[in-house]
Amino acid sequence: MTQSENSYFDGGLAQFIGIQILGWLVTLITFGIAYPWAFVRVYRWEAEHTVINGRRLGFSGTATGLFGHWIKWLLLSIITLGIYGFWVNIALKKWRTKHTYFVN
Repeated sequence: MTQSENSYFDGGLAQFIGIQILGWLVTLITFGIAYPWAFVRVYRWEAEHTVINGRRLGFSGTATGLFGHWIKWLLLSIITLGIYGFWVNIALKKWRTKHTYFVN
């Protein structure tokens, strides 16, 4: 068996749509304040349904852990008239990667 045969994603479309809709609704209702919660929920679902080289991923990040960063990034984006927004995507990827691990 090759390494690619040991790597797969086992999440379903209905679950994905449900998680996405819930995340968008909560984010819209809270005017973006709950985005960290939605982000963590979606990424945790993605990680828990991903297997790489026979090893399932896990995610240890929390919404409260991301919230402080999110407020800081939002303020810096406002202060710099949106320019800092270019770095937010990279910072978010770094935070997500820092909290992703192999379960087994």
